[in-house]
Amino acid sequence: MLDDLHIHDFYRDAGRILLALFQQFPAPATVYVEDIAGPDTPDEFGLHSPRHLACLGAMTWLKECGYINFSQLVRQEAVEEASLTHHSFLLLVSRGDDGISNAEKLNEAVREGSSPQLEGLMVRLMGKLPS
Repeated sequence: MLDDLHIHDFYRDAGRILLALFQQFPAPATVYVEDIAGPDTPDEFGLHSPRHLACLGAMTWLKECGYINFSQLVRQEAVEEASLTHHSFLLLVSRGDDGISNAEKLNEAVREGSSPQLEGLMVRLMGKLPS
């Protein structure tokens, strides 16, 4: 059986990143990796943990795929002047038949820590292509 814990971590990180930027929207913000993934314990050579680097990778991936913008990486610690793209903003403010916004659903799924609920929501959101 394939261990996909890293994918669950990705969904949680991506959701937290999007929510952090949604809460600051439209002002650009600095997003710190440790605020998303938790405290890091670099090794004896000062190299970040795989978990920290995976979260940083999620930030970069979100930018490459058009979900967020940021001006630059600050070492491997943060992204500067980050904001949601137009597409991500519209994804998060849109409401379903239940009248609840995707941002509210995402916030609940991240807060409750439900992997299946979070995975389902993130897959649905990421499956909606920009028009």
